[in-house]
Formats: sequence, structure tokens, C-alpha cells
Amino acid sequence: MVMPALIAASALAPTLQAAQAQSAAPQFTRDNGAPIGENRNSKTTGDMGPVLLEDSHLIEKLARFDRERVPERVVHARGTGAQGMFTATADISEFTRASLFVPGKQTPVFVRFSTVIHPSGSPEGMRDPHGFATKFYTDEGNWDLVGNNLPIFFIRDAIQFPDMIHSLKPSPVTNRQDPNRFFDFFSATPEATNMLAHVYSNLGTPASYRTMDGNGVHAFRLVNKDGEIIFAKFRWISRQGVKNLNGAQAATAPFNYLTDDLYSEIGKGNFPKWDLMIQTMKASEFARLNYNPFDDTKEWLDVPFRKIGEMVLNKVPDNFFEWTEQSAFAPSNMVPGIEASPDRMLQGRLFSYADTQRYRIGANAQSLPVNRPRVAVVNNNQDGQLNAGGRTADVNYFPARTAEKATAQAYRQSSYEVAGMVDAKPISKTNNFEQAGIFYRSLSAADKADLIKNLAGDLGVVTSQRTKTIMLSYFSQADRDFGTRLAKAVNVPMAEVDRAVAEYKAANPEQMAAR
Repeated sequence: MVMPALIAASALAPTLQAAQAQSAAPQFTRDNGAPIGENRNSKTTGDMGPVLLEDSHLIEKLARFDRERVPERVVHARGTGAQGMFTATADISEFTRASLFVPGKQTPVFVRFSTVIHPSGSPEGMRDPHGFATKFYTDEGNWDLVGNNLPIFFIRDAIQFPDMIHSLKPSPVTNRQDPNRFFDFFSATPEATNMLAHVYSNLGTPASYRTMDGNGVHAFRLVNKDGEIIFAKFRWISRQGVKNLNGAQAATAPFNYLTDDLYSEIGKGNFPKWDLMIQTMKASEFARLNYNPFDDTKEWLDVPFRKIGEMVLNKVPDNFFEWTEQSAFAPSNMVPGIEASPDRMLQGRLFSYADTQRYRIGANAQSLPVNRPRVAVVNNNQDGQLNAGGRTADVNYFPARTAEKATAQAYRQSSYEVAGMVDAKPISKTNNFEQAGIFYRSLSAADKADLIKNLAGDLGVVTSQRTKTIMLSYFSQADRDFGTRLAKAVNVPMAEVDRAVAEYKAANPEQMAAR
């Protein structure tokens, strides 16, 4: 009963009633009972600076979230994997010293496709973003490019990830997924508009894993042999083309159709292929953008792509569990020449994914065949659950004169300056709706109609008129036609939507000025 007032206060102009409801709400605390003053934004060094490890609320929130399921993955539980080979086709040594990008060089890969929200026993036709995670077994260690078929994400700060997933997962009371719950969350999260437009389009129900593109989503920092830095995004382009199902087709698709299709085609010798593309941008180019380049709710729409490699998947794993289920992907698995950017969602994932895998599989998850690097592992980590490292050396510490281990200067990560007031607040260039409108206008007439139908199917069952109207105000700000057609489909007068738009603009003048 307090939530509608909270939504109105956070998304629209505050009212006396909303303020009173806020003051009456119980104080949010950490597990130790300490009150929390900020629960939507991580502490960062300035607007584009990195997230700080000292943000103990962020760390606790993610760590607790990572441990909510035993042993199924909390997200990406329904998955399918295949093995293959990546071949570099372009020299990008001007950008990165990563050893796999030498023209003609081949690197073994394992790819896990998945849905995100739904459990391991769910039908594969359910609407969802679809994971596209690639493990490169390079000669300098494993690189995990962990992304989705969609180029953006719902939220821009990892501190909100547990809340978002909680809203999308089944209710803890009824055990049913409920649009009332997740649209309640999204009505206070306008930056999700772009992702919602994507996932409710037919991209949310791909016809095949072979006909999906893949996206690293985040920007990454690339470093060349001279220590020069450039930022990049990665995208897989399907050679089979992008093909999707509409809602009716997905609803009647066979239970296991995505897995059956992938394994059947590989079995026939019809090996699926993808081109790896890269976008690059210098820090000096950021000022011209009307969005934050490290905001993962945005694409780099005005930056060209360049092909740098090709991937073929040509083998179904011999054991589904040992490969697909025990595979442990983590964005923190990077190689020299590829580093993290200040993307707040990526910064949280650097901790959260690896922590999840250590909890789910154990401290020695990286020793399993699917996760084991194809190069020697030399460190002092030891023992733990299911350890089979066969350690015989007496020296398990560093430094040690009796058994020295090198830490070569060439492998040091890049250094960079940061400046700014340490605080937990949102980024300055939010621009929440523009790209959602660009995406909507790029769709064909038939795809627009499917998007409206798909979205109205869930938004139409929301019982809160206020939540429904706020959501419509977001889609209307993205594109007037989008909002008008959707409002008609869910029986909300456009006059109410326009009033909500005006309230949003009045409450967020800085966002209007930044567009």
C-alpha cells in the first residue's frame, strides 16, 4: 500500500501525500541493522569513475543475492552449450595486446546460450533476454565474453540487479511470475524503457540459437603494447541471419526447440557461424555524446563496426552436465590487453559472477575441464571443495626465495587517473528514452504490431492504474506512436499519459536539458 506513493515520488513530481508515505516507511538497513541512505546508486569516483570496493552495501547486497539458490543458477539457469573454434581475421594490435587477435590464429571456444529469468525446467519458448556467453581458451588464459542477444540491459548499476531479478522472478508468496510486480519495479526505473522495448519485440523469442546475434553489452578498456588505451564494445553477428518467432509461434513451439535445433544442425554438419565485430571509441570522443558511454542501457549507435574474427560451433559436448551445467563464466576472466571500463553494471558483475560460481560449484570451479585454462596455472591457491590440483610443492606463499614465481612488468594492468567527489548518485547523462524510440522506429510495421501486442499482454493485467500510466508515459516519451498505440491496447486515455509525461519532465528538468 506504500509502494504506489513511492513510485510516484521517485518517478514524478513529489506530493505531500507521497512525502508523508515516504516518512512513514520503515528504514532500509543492511544485514547488521545499520540504516542505508542510498539503495539505487553505487559509490563511484566522479561521474565516469570506477565503483569503490568500500561500498559495503553494494558488496553485501550482491553477495547475498548470489547465494539465493542451491544449486541452480539464480539467472541463466536454462542453458545449452556447444564447442567450437574462433579464428582471428584482423590485426587489431593498434588497440590491444591480447594475444588471440593475430590474423589466422585459432582459439578453442565453448559457448553457452541461455534464457535469463526462467528456471532450468522451463519451456524454451518463454519470452526473455537470451544469454550468449563465450569462453575463449587463449594462450594467455581464459577470456569470458559474457553477454546477451540484446545490445543493452535493463539497469545501469549493479546495486539494482538483485531487486530487478526479484521483481521478475515468481512471487515469494504465490510462486508465480506477476507483471504487477515487475512493472511496479520498472515504473520507478525509466532507464529500462529501451530494454523493455527490445525484449517485448520478437527478439525476445528467437527462432533458433543459431539465428541470434550476441553482444558483450558493456564497454571494455583495451590496452596495446605501448600502454595506449581505447574503449570497445563487442558484438557477434549471426551468419545465419537474425530470425525470431512471434508470440503465437513461441507459445506453440516445442518444449526444447532451441536446444534440439542447435544440436540437430551441428549433428548434420550444418555448423553455425558468427562474425565477431568491434566498435572503438577514444575517451576524447565522449564529450560529443548525449549519453554516458559506460551506460549499458545505451548502444553506441553512431560508432561503426569492424570485423575482427569468425567463430564456428562444430561439436556437441559429450556430457551435458559436465560442460553446459558446470561451465562457470565470469566477466572478471580477462586476458592481458582487455580490461574493465567504469561501466557500473560491469563493475558489479566483476565481483558477482565469479562469486556466484565459487558458491554454486565450489572454490575449484576453474579446475573442471570446461573451465580449465589450456595453459599452466601457477599460483598459491589450494584446498577447498573438490580440489584435485595435486599440489606437491612445500612453498605455497609469495614471495619465496626458494621457489620464485615471476610477476612480469609486461602483464601489469594499465594505470589511469580518477578524479571526482566520492558519492553514490546517478550518472549525469541519463537520456532514458531516445534510443528506445530509435529502436521502435527501426522495426517493420509487422514487428511494431507484435511489440504492441506482446507488451500489452503483460502491461494490460497490471491492476495499478498509476503504474500502468507511468509505464505508458515512458514509452510515449520514447516515441509518440509507440505510446499512443500501447495506451489504446491497454485502455488508458492519452490525456492521462500526457499528464504523467508532463509530471516526469517537471520532476526531471536536468534530464530534459541533457537530451
